[in-house]
Amino acid sequence: MATDVVMPQMGESVAEGTIVRWLKQVGDRVERDEPLFEISTDKVDAEIPSPAAGFLVEIRHKEGETVDVNAVVAVIGETASQPAVAAAPAAASAVATPAVASSTPAAPSPAPASEDVEGGRVRTSPLVRRIAKEHHVDLSNLTGTGIGGRVTKSDILAFVEKPVARPAAPAAFKGSGVSAGVGLAGQTVPMSVMRKKIAEHMVFSKETSAHVHTVFEVSFAQVEKIRQARKAEFERQGVKLTYLAFIIKAVADALKVVPVVNASADGDRIVYHQDVNVGVAVALDWGLIVPVVKNADRMSLLDVSKAIVDLAARAREKKLKPEDVAGGTFTITNPGMIGALFGTPIINQPQVAILAVGAIEKRPVVIDDAIAIRHMAYFCLGFDHRIIDGATADEFMALVKKTLEAGAF
Repeated sequence: MATDVVMPQMGESVAEGTIVRWLKQVGDRVERDEPLFEISTDKVDAEIPSPAAGFLVEIRHKEGETVDVNAVVAVIGETASQPAVAAAPAAASAVATPAVASSTPAAPSPAPASEDVEGGRVRTSPLVRRIAKEHHVDLSNLTGTGIGGRVTKSDILAFVEKPVARPAAPAAFKGSGVSAGVGLAGQTVPMSVMRKKIAEHMVFSKETSAHVHTVFEVSFAQVEKIRQARKAEFERQGVKLTYLAFIIKAVADALKVVPVVNASADGDRIVYHQDVNVGVAVALDWGLIVPVVKNADRMSLLDVSKAIVDLAARAREKKLKPEDVAGGTFTITNPGMIGALFGTPIINQPQVAILAVGAIEKRPVVIDDAIAIRHMAYFCLGFDHRIIDGATADEFMALVKKTLEAGAF
């Protein structure tokens, strides 16, 4: 009995994904939940696990192809002998199809028409050939890592970047996305799949929502006291107690009180969500992804801290699952992590609000007519004025501020 492998939906607004790399070849044995292929969307780069154990008997879409959500991309069979169809990549067709006569005995079997053969021996895609042409690269100099030795997009981009010395990003910025593009001055490179999807999504959001922003200044004096008092306790549990955990918890509690901020827009309807699922933007060197902390309002500070560590680690390792980036009802982005005072974020559709957290740092403030030093930060809420009025947005922000300043955790 065969099992279809489908393109997963990595987030509500994601309609398609691009296959970056097949991790198995036709005929290979694969176990259930073993990584099968890697995809890229505007939400995430991720390795997709096999839905069943068996043998990969058919690949319907090659590396570099963009495929609609829920479309069948491969088939898992009970035995390796089940024949693959013509849509399978060159590695499979070389077994199923007799070799074509050639004046050069050592020449490999021809690739399918959709896979051009460069110089008689390099199988690749139109995208890879275009990149090679733009950068004057002879594909015969590359060793392909794709199925059957195909030169993939990753191969050509790695080759293009290789001659350029790439200075390391500062240690504090590792994994933050700050080093993106380092060493590429003077070059022209195509946008990655994720970068293109992010661009489309952001433009769509600006065209869809009536963006308005409101800024509040928040004292972290009480939060800092709690953090110092409890950080050893959290370290014994294997996690750090960060400011972000407090912020997520305060936001989740406020979303329960002001449910319209936890809603989403569906045409001329407002969908009020029962669950409070907070997405946290994670900047990576190759793009931005938003894994989701599910039911954050029901979690303790420790639970939130563990969720943050787990999601961020798996995001950087491309191990997120479809459910990890789906179901978000509100998003937090943290430009303050690398020093920004505040940002004016773009709403993550179809949500109706997003919170940008600025740098949390010591500043002089006036308290009871005296100057004191406190940990302070600017919070900027971006909201959709079609759905949320300014007074409601400020009510929500006032609740978040009150919880954090009172240390009510």
